[in-house]
Amino acid sequence: MKELVIGNRRFTNRFFLGTGKFASSAQMRAALEASGTQLVTTALTRVREGDAAADDILSAIDRSKVEVMLNTSGARTADEAVRIAKIGKAAGFSWIKLEIHPDAHYLLPDPVETLAAVEACAKLGLVVLPYINADPVLAKRCEEAGAAAVMPLGAPIGSNRGLRTRDMLEIIVEQAAVPVVVDAGIGLPSHAAEAIELGADAVLANTAVAAAGDPPKMAEAFRLAVRAAELAREAGPAAARRTASATSPTDDIFA
Repeated sequence: MKELVIGNRRFTNRFFLGTGKFASSAQMRAALEASGTQLVTTALTRVREGDAAADDILSAIDRSKVEVMLNTSGARTADEAVRIAKIGKAAGFSWIKLEIHPDAHYLLPDPVETLAAVEACAKLGLVVLPYINADPVLAKRCEEAGAAAVMPLGAPIGSNRGLRTRDMLEIIVEQAAVPVVVDAGIGLPSHAAEAIELGADAVLANTAVAAAGDPPKMAEAFRLAVRAAELAREAGPAAARRTASATSPTDDIFA
């Protein structure tokens, strides 16, 4: 597969990683290294640059190799998300993951507020990646509003249930003119591989890695699974069939 291009950056690793829920910055650093990721997300509230006492998250990230994308987690409206984005821009961050979910139980994104925030943040010159429901129409609207990529969910955040929205994800991938990053609900490396195999450009996971018994080992497993799926796509999988197909010749066996 070709290098993945989002905004002004090229990626050779299609596994992106969230930074929440790790027990410590040291554990997160080990997982980042094992994953080989080139894009991480973090909430603005976790950025305390230069504050060692607060276990500043940025001290654990090599920003010469890894792009840091601020997310707007906690925002309930477009106005709140845009306010967070403006603070991030003033602090020197140009990548924003829009997360707007007023329902604290399922954390499902608000489509109306998200689209409005995409339009506003794109006008600010930010690289905008909206977290959205697996809605093909909304994905196109976000693309038209200036999103650099779209991030449809596979299942609710942190549920680890896999690609419960597979049919809609396939339509989004088919129609998208910007990269598609499957985000949320991915709980196993096999889920990540499935997303790449169905045509997604990248996947993002957090809980599945951070909450694992051995986060660095799980991060490596995700990296390998995504790469295996890439290789499979490059190889050109054989067509699926409804009937059997003999792998050895059956003609004239007893001639």
